[in-house]
Amino acid sequence: MKEVSPFITRQTTIWRAGQGFHASHSFGAMLFGLVYLYLAFEPSHFLLGSYFLLSLGLVYLLAMAVLARRYWFSIPFRGVSL
Repeated sequence: MKEVSPFITRQTTIWRAGQGFHASHSFGAMLFGLVYLYLAFEPSHFLLGSYFLLSLGLVYLLAMAVLARRYWFSIPFRGVSL
């Protein structure tokens, strides 16, 4: 994978494209966690008053757990489940 270039360009390899893909999605998961952590501890309890945000967070968290269980190894799955 470190030596093969994708069909669309020769400026990167499959390895580098995969690393970028995984890093960007990890940042998204961490941002989700930080935003919801902030909203959970926000003094006006904005998160607890919004059924939409609670539902959206639950759906996202369940989707991440399914992906972690199906495609990742046990440590990320445990982290998402926790």
